[in-house]
Amino acid sequence: MKHDFETVINRTGTGACKWEHMLADYPQVGEDIVPLSIADMELVNAPEIQKGLKEYIDKSVLGYNNPSADYLEAVCGWMKRRHGWEVKKEWITQTPGVVPAMFFAVKAYTQPGDGVIIMTPIYYPFYGAVKANERKLVETALLDDGDNYTIDFDDLEQKAKDPANKLLLLCSPHNPVGRVWTVEELERIGRICIDNHVVIVSDEIHFDLIMPGYHHHVFATISEEFAQHSVICTAPSKTFNLAGMQTSNIIIPNKELQKSFVAQVDSCGMELANILGYEACRIAYTECDQWLEELIQLIVRNKEYIENFVSNHFPIVKCRKMEGTYLQWLDFRGFSMDAEEMGQMLKTEAQLFLDDGYMFGEGGRGFQRINLACPAWVIEKAMARLLEVLRKHFPHQVN
Repeated sequence: MKHDFETVINRTGTGACKWEHMLADYPQVGEDIVPLSIADMELVNAPEIQKGLKEYIDKSVLGYNNPSADYLEAVCGWMKRRHGWEVKKEWITQTPGVVPAMFFAVKAYTQPGDGVIIMTPIYYPFYGAVKANERKLVETALLDDGDNYTIDFDDLEQKAKDPANKLLLLCSPHNPVGRVWTVEELERIGRICIDNHVVIVSDEIHFDLIMPGYHHHVFATISEEFAQHSVICTAPSKTFNLAGMQTSNIIIPNKELQKSFVAQVDSCGMELANILGYEACRIAYTECDQWLEELIQLIVRNKEYIENFVSNHFPIVKCRKMEGTYLQWLDFRGFSMDAEEMGQMLKTEAQLFLDDGYMFGEGGRGFQRINLACPAWVIEKAMARLLEVLRKHFPHQVN
């Protein structure tokens, strides 16, 4: 590979969220342990971004900045080149992240007491966006066949038909289960929602991170009708490990939907995004295609390593198909140990710091989410520690 996907920077004491959480959970953690929880990468940033930001700081005044023409052209260019989506500059609104955008959207398109539909298990801030804004949480559980997840369309339609339910928060690709929805699935979602006057807000933050053999369809590209009934939440943060830059692009083709959304952003005084975030995004979207291709190769390697390791040593754990994202969803329910006890054992004995599945709702209880955006050697060492601990506790179920 042209780029460095081997180096890990120890982020202890820097305020890095998952490193701080790891130390809080287990202060005795070894110095060589890398947390594999929260979805940012344990990889050095693309050198093009590092170099470009240094040059930008040397020649810039870090004052109040609107998105430049170059920035907007980079966003539009990325959407067209990578996703076949012709985006107009005036459709784009910046927020400091996709999570804040979900909160803004809930307030923009619903009133207190209205229902907001989510497909569970799901990324935990979806719950917060609904509950914190005093809306009614309406869950439709994904169907789990033991290998993969599908949408319960009958249940979704029933809930969409309730006039009290005004909004669907869609996760596409889905976090944590790793599904990349097919165009047929997206068409059914859209038809159900549009026919029942339900607005679709689609979190597509992982849309660049798709495994070979799968294809992501931006919801708004399905048809002009779908575009006019949806809000598409995008960001360079997952793709290029830029979460700290707090720059997301929320793309809303419908003028009225955009007007309502922008009103909520303005009501919080968020007029501008991060000046360095603008530039980091511009560089990423114009200079870092090769880095992304190499990243996906690494993620595929790590995914396949875990799948083979689990199959050979403890097939009682089920690896769900990871079609997109860099987050592997592992089913530990075959062991005779409750979810909280399993999570604690992994932390204190295996020094394996993952995300407990119940964080994503009751449908995730007994699962663990592991972050694969790290060097291959980190995954290999983590799996070796896991094997040692499982052999100790479940000798008859582990090879």
